[in-house]
Amino acid sequence: MKRRRIRDVLASPPSDGPIDVCGWVRTKRTAKRFAFLAVNDGSSQETLQLIVDAGTTAFAALDRVQTGAAVRARGATKASPGAGQRLEMQVDALDVLGPAPAEYPLQKKGHSLEFLREIGHLRPRTNTFGAVFRVRNVLAAAVHEFFQRRGFVWAHTPIITGSDCEGAGEMFRVAAPDAGGEFFGRPAHLTVSGQLEAEFLALALGDVYTFGPTFRAENSNTSRHLSEFWMIEPEMAFADLDDDAALAEDFLKAMCAAALERCGPELAFLEKHYDAASGDALRALSESTFARLTYTEATDALRRSDATFEIPHRWGQELATEHERHLTERVCGGPVIVTDYPRTVKPFYMRVNDDGETVAAMDVLAPRIGEIIGGSQREERLPVLEQRMDELGVDREELSWYRDLRRYGSVEHAGFGLGFERLVQYVTGMANIRDVIPCPRVPGAIDF
Repeated sequence: MKRRRIRDVLASPPSDGPIDVCGWVRTKRTAKRFAFLAVNDGSSQETLQLIVDAGTTAFAALDRVQTGAAVRARGATKASPGAGQRLEMQVDALDVLGPAPAEYPLQKKGHSLEFLREIGHLRPRTNTFGAVFRVRNVLAAAVHEFFQRRGFVWAHTPIITGSDCEGAGEMFRVAAPDAGGEFFGRPAHLTVSGQLEAEFLALALGDVYTFGPTFRAENSNTSRHLSEFWMIEPEMAFADLDDDAALAEDFLKAMCAAALERCGPELAFLEKHYDAASGDALRALSESTFARLTYTEATDALRRSDATFEIPHRWGQELATEHERHLTERVCGGPVIVTDYPRTVKPFYMRVNDDGETVAAMDVLAPRIGEIIGGSQREERLPVLEQRMDELGVDREELSWYRDLRRYGSVEHAGFGLGFERLVQYVTGMANIRDVIPCPRVPGAIDF
């Protein structure tokens, strides 16, 4: 008999006959006349309660069933008289597929997130991480749905690259053992961004997006940084900064709406147990109109504020997270898009504005987290691009192909980047970015 997923069983009426379910035992309670097992197979936030009567062969099998054991149960489902559950299964047959010893680490008690990071191979079996990774799955699907509906082409940009998009030099070197020189004929690195390659694809295909892994060799052990993470980077031809900001706003609102629509039980669980998780906040963002401020206006607002900042801000500096949160939570009362940053704090590829002092850049700031999207209109004028490359010490010859794009049919174009884990973190309310990716890669740790 083909097994049924617990998610589908719980969404269906009581069964007419026996069905099979498989899963891992979360809890076991045994009395003289019957036993209760709570089983979860990962498909749902909820567990299915199994009732096993004494005197049956299924009851005899309970001697081998402990918390964490994998089981297959056959029986009929019926309406449950118990509170908090609609259905339960009366078990006719019970097979132990994989026993678990008494020292199984995930017992029925609270576990800290720090402890669960130490057993990363088991933490997806908990309620918290089951919820987080199902939300992550829904958001990943929603990313593709959003761009595909709008006619964007999914582009697979390279993981191994010879270009440093950000110009910061914090890249992992790629080398082949015993290659007898550079394997690729020149130094190669793991990519920090697919943007530059996405640009030449956009200047042929119109609108494209990337969604793949990126790497930063930043020796930072904070709750906001990963060495390996996933990036979403759309790039649009014939588009300016306003088009870019509008796309970013629509995208972020669509992601929150998708989570609310498809992850109700998961979000309810996370909101109950984690202060930063809030369905109301996601709903407010999905229905809001994002405020717009120039960087200069944002700087003036911070200067006029009576708030005390750990890092004082002045024009010409990047905004710190505390400044970004102040702008969203105190100044604008919601998400805000800050535009036109000083050219001195932004990369070479951002279009220089007519004032010569600022660039057509934007950051989308969200309450609670600060910057969540960064983007810009790209510099399409070859002389200006080359001047900016010289200013920032970017080798012209290494990016000769990038300069070619400004020689052959150059047009205005724009795009943005969003770290996928930052999005998952915002939606789920998890405080540490290591808790929204299955296998976090950080300095000094490469477990699991």
